[in-house]
Amino acid sequence: MPQNYVPIFIFIAVVAIMIPLPLLLAKLVRPENPSKAKLMPYECGIDPVDNSRGRYTVRYYIVAILFVVFDVETIFLFPWAVKFKALGAFGLVEMLIFLAILVVGYIWIWKKGALEWI
Repeated sequence: MPQNYVPIFIFIAVVAIMIPLPLLLAKLVRPENPSKAKLMPYECGIDPVDNSRGRYTVRYYIVAILFVVFDVETIFLFPWAVKFKALGAFGLVEMLIFLAILVVGYIWIWKKGALEWI
């Protein structure tokens, strides 16, 4: 039984060596001359003008929640589609109820203006 785990232990040993080895070699080879300009945060060529700990608008969080809702919808639709024939009419009704609840939520957020991208 333990001989079955020998390839796993060899793989772990190889990974344990191969992860720090390139990092160590890069540290030995690269030049070490930091300057004030090199230590500044890079923002696509634009000089940083404010604190990086700025506040996000509530709209960002609403968009994130919307993504999670529709992602969960997709996660539930795939297994249902695979087992559609086995579930029959009962599965169809259950999925229609689930989709109706999501559509009501979608209409509600649309009325609230959460989908306005300005």
